[in-house]
Amino acid sequence: MIALVLRELRLAATGGHALLPLVFFLLVATLFPFAVGPDAPLLARTGGGALWMAALLAALLPVERLVEPDQVSGVLDQLAVRGMSDEAVALAKLIGHWLSFGPPLMLAAIPAAALMKLPAGVVVRLELGLLVGTPGLAALTLMVGALTAGLRSTGALAGLLMLPLAVPLLIFGASLIERGNDASALKLLAAVSLLLVALAPFVAGAAIRAGRD
Repeated sequence: MIALVLRELRLAATGGHALLPLVFFLLVATLFPFAVGPDAPLLARTGGGALWMAALLAALLPVERLVEPDQVSGVLDQLAVRGMSDEAVALAKLIGHWLSFGPPLMLAAIPAAALMKLPAGVVVRLELGLLVGTPGLAALTLMVGALTAGLRSTGALAGLLMLPLAVPLLIFGASLIERGNDASALKLLAAVSLLLVALAPFVAGAAIRAGRD
């Protein structure tokens, strides 16, 4: 299991796949002030929601690399022959993917929040929301990646599948940024994220098994 997690981290680092979502996230944070203007109060009021939307769209980018390359190259078959269950492989991929996506995104959120003129208290709530919500986003990415592996037009299909399912994370994550909704929004965000993380190994494992058959 640990070896598989380390392999996922190595693939994300050497292939540049871990960098792409961060670049996209920072590009959105850079361009958003040009779209709404230099009005600092307006940026502070809308910037948190924009960063959550950027995080959601950035989570879509690694969909095609999580499962399909290993399916095509036969790595998943080799792991099955060695007696490793598809659910365990999916869990290792989930852990490795979150480690290469969640913490770096939280670090990138600091300069992004500065570009959005977010106050310190809002930045703290944004970081807390990303800490709780990014495991759910990573779980969604893995499930959609496993379900669409081997299909044509994976990118468009992944967006259609993932974006509606990510709406609760987006709503509760953005609500957490608003003052006065901290406790309830955080609990709901954590509940949705935990549910997605719990489902991901089984859904992705079943999809990998179905793809092999």
